[in-house]
Amino acid sequence: MAEVDVAPTFGAELKDGFKPANAWVANGIAWLDDIQSFYRERSAIEKEHSAKLNALAKKYFEKKSKKSASLSVGDTPAMTPGSLENASLTIWTTHLTTLESIAEEHEKFGNELIQKVAEPLKYYAGRFEELRKRHVEYAAKLEAERDSSYADLRKTKTKYDAACQEVESKRKKTESSFDKAKAQSQYQQQLQDMNNVKNTYLIAINVTNKQKEKYYHEYVPELLDSLQDLSEFRTTKLNSLWSTAASLETTMLQQSNNLVEHLAQEITRNQPHLDSMMYIRHNMGAWQEPSDKVFEPSPVWHDDDLMVTDEVAKVFLRNVLNKSKGQLGELRREVDKKRREIDGVKRVKQRIREGKEDKDEVVVVSQIFSMQEELHQVDRKRLTAEVETSTITSAVGDVTLGAKNHNFKSQTFKIPTNCDLCGERIWGLSAKGFDCRDCGYTCHNKCEMKVPAECPGELSKEERKKYKAERQSAAGALLKPPSGTPDHVAELPALSRSNTMNSLSSGYAASANRSISGSVASPRTPADDTPPEPSGPRPAVKKSRLVAPPPAAYISELPGSSVPPITKPAEKKGKMLYSFEANGEGELTVPEGREVTILEPDDGSGWVKVRAGYKEGIVPATYLEIFPEPIVPQDTGSSLRSRPASTYSNSGSSVNTAGPPVKKKGPAVAPRRGAKKLKYVVALYDYTAQSDVEHSMTEGERFVLIKEDPGDGWAEVEKGGVTKSVPASYVQVATD
Repeated sequence: MAEVDVAPTFGAELKDGFKPANAWVANGIAWLDDIQSFYRERSAIEKEHSAKLNALAKKYFEKKSKKSASLSVGDTPAMTPGSLENASLTIWTTHLTTLESIAEEHEKFGNELIQKVAEPLKYYAGRFEELRKRHVEYAAKLEAERDSSYADLRKTKTKYDAACQEVESKRKKTESSFDKAKAQSQYQQQLQDMNNVKNTYLIAINVTNKQKEKYYHEYVPELLDSLQDLSEFRTTKLNSLWSTAASLETTMLQQSNNLVEHLAQEITRNQPHLDSMMYIRHNMGAWQEPSDKVFEPSPVWHDDDLMVTDEVAKVFLRNVLNKSKGQLGELRREVDKKRREIDGVKRVKQRIREGKEDKDEVVVVSQIFSMQEELHQVDRKRLTAEVETSTITSAVGDVTLGAKNHNFKSQTFKIPTNCDLCGERIWGLSAKGFDCRDCGYTCHNKCEMKVPAECPGELSKEERKKYKAERQSAAGALLKPPSGTPDHVAELPALSRSNTMNSLSSGYAASANRSISGSVASPRTPADDTPPEPSGPRPAVKKSRLVAPPPAAYISELPGSSVPPITKPAEKKGKMLYSFEANGEGELTVPEGREVTILEPDDGSGWVKVRAGYKEGIVPATYLEIFPEPIVPQDTGSSLRSRPASTYSNSGSSVNTAGPPVKKKGPAVAPRRGAKKLKYVVALYDYTAQSDVEHSMTEGERFVLIKEDPGDGWAEVEKGGVTKSVPASYVQVATD
C-alpha cells in the first residue's frame, strides 16, 4: 500500500506548548459566540425585511382597491365591472402576492437561522468550553505531579547534603577525640549512612528523570493531542452549522426564485390590448354625433339660409373663390409634405421603442405633436379653401372665368390716400391697405374682397391718373347723401332758422356779427359770448374757433374817402378770442373781443405782450387772434345798413345765437410761465380737412407742433387752442 502522509499533531510538534495551544483553542471557542451573534442579527434583519415587505404589499393592496375601478374601466363607465379587474391590475395583484410570499420565506428563514444555527452554536460553544476547561485542569494536575517529583528530588538532595555534612563532622571528631576508636567507629557508621543516602538520592534522580520523560513525551503530548482534537471537532461542528445555514438560505432563495419565475410567466400573458378591450367593453354606449350647424337668422333681421347671389354679392364671391382656388393647390402639396414628415418621425419613434435608435422619445413625441399642430393649421386652411370653392361654385358657378383680377399687394400709405371703392380715407396708425401693381387701384384691407375684378392691366402714369380720377369721382358719389327722404325714414317737420340755433357748433355763432372789419363792431348782446351746447354727442376732438379776416366784398368805401399816408410801420393788431384774468405779475386782464396792439410776439413761451388802451402786459397766445395784416379803420358810413341780407346757412359762423348770457371761457390751462420753447411748423401746400380730426391749411400758415410724425404719415399741430392732425409731408419745421 502506498504510504499515507500523517497529519502533524500538537503532541509531536509542540511538546511543552500547552499554554499557548490552550489560549488558541480558547479563542476559537469564543469565536463561536461571534458567529452565533451574526446569525441572530441576520435573523432579525430577515424578519424585519419580511415585515417591511408585508407592509409594502399591504399598502399597495389598499391603493389598488381604491383605484381598481377607475384603472379598469375609467371614472364614468357605461357598465360597472363588479369584481373584475383588467389584465394589468391582475398582474399587479400577482406582483403583490409574490411579494407577500417572498416576505413569508424570509420570515421562515429568519426563524430557522435561530433554531438550527444560532442555538446549536450556543450549545456547542458551551460544551467546547467545558471540555477545554477539563484539559486545563488535567494539565494542571500533570504539572503538579512533575513539580512534586522535582520537590521530592530536592528533599533527597537535602538529605544527602546533610549526610555529607555529618560525615565531615564525624571525621573531624576522630582527629580531636580522646576516644579514637569510638570516634572512628561513629565515623564509619556515619559514612555508611551517607552512602545509603547517596544511593537514595541517585535513585530519586533516575525516578525524577523518568517521570520528566513521561511528562514531556507522553503525558503532555497526549493532552495536546486531545486539545487539538477538541479544536478540530469544534471546526467540524462549525462547518456543519454553516452548511445548515447555507442550505436554509438556498432553500429560501429557491422558493423566492420560483415565485419570481411564476410572476415572470404571468407578465408575459398581459397583452397590451387586453386593458383597452375591457375599457371599451365597459364604456360602449349610445353615442350620437353632434348635429351640423345651421343658419340662424338674426332676431332683428329675419332672413333665409339661401346665399345672396346678386351682382354686388357675386363680386365678393368671385374674389373669395379666386383667392381660395389660388391657394388650394399649394395647400394640398403642403399638407402632403407635412404628413410625410410626420410619418418619418413616427418611424423614428418606433425604432426608439425597439432599441434600434438612441434618442429621447419625449423629445421625438413633442416634435410629432408640434408637427401635427402645424399640419392641422395648414389642413384647416386647405379644408376651408375646398369648402369655400365647392360652396360658392354650387351657388353661382365658377364666376372666376373671364375675371380680370387686380394684382393687389399690401401697402402702407405714408401720405393721405383715399380708397377707390368706398372713397373714405385710408386712416390709422399704420395706414395699411392694398395697391394694384398694374393699374394703381387703392383700397382698404376691409374693401379688398369687394373690389370688382375689372383690372384694365398695366397702365401708364397718365392713364393711372385718369382712372384714379374716375374711380375717386365714382366713390365720391357714393358718399353724397341721397337728395330725397329714404323710404324707411318718416318725413320730419320742417326746421326754420330760429329753431336750429341750439344745434350749432360751439364757437361759430359768436363770430356771426364779426364778418366785417375788426375795427367796426356790430352791437352785441351777452348771449353772443356763449356758444350753445350741441344737441348730439360731442366729437372726439374739439373744433377750432375760426375767425376769418373781414371779407373785402362786405367793405365799401364812401366816395371821396381817402386813407391817410402811413409815415411809420403799421403796428400788428389782434383780438382777444376769450376773456383773460391776470393771475401773476406782468399779466394783463383783457375782456373777450377787445382789440389789442401786438408789442412783442410769442417767442416760444406761449405768451404775447400786448397793449390794450394805455395798459400793457402779457396774455396767453392761444387766447389771441392775430390779424394777418394791419387793419386800417375806414369810414364806411352806412355800409352796414346797405349790406345785403345773408343767405341761409347752417354754418355757425353766420348764425346769431340766442340764449341766456353766459360768460365765454377760454382754454382751461394757460401756458406755464417759463415753459419749454415751442416748435412751429409752416404749411408747404394748401390742404382741406377731410374730417373733424384734421386741420385745413393754406400755404405759409404757421402751427404749433405738438407731436411729430410717429411713422404713420401724420403730425399733430395746434392752432387757436385746438390740436388736430395734418399730413406730415405737407408741413416743415419753421426756422425762424
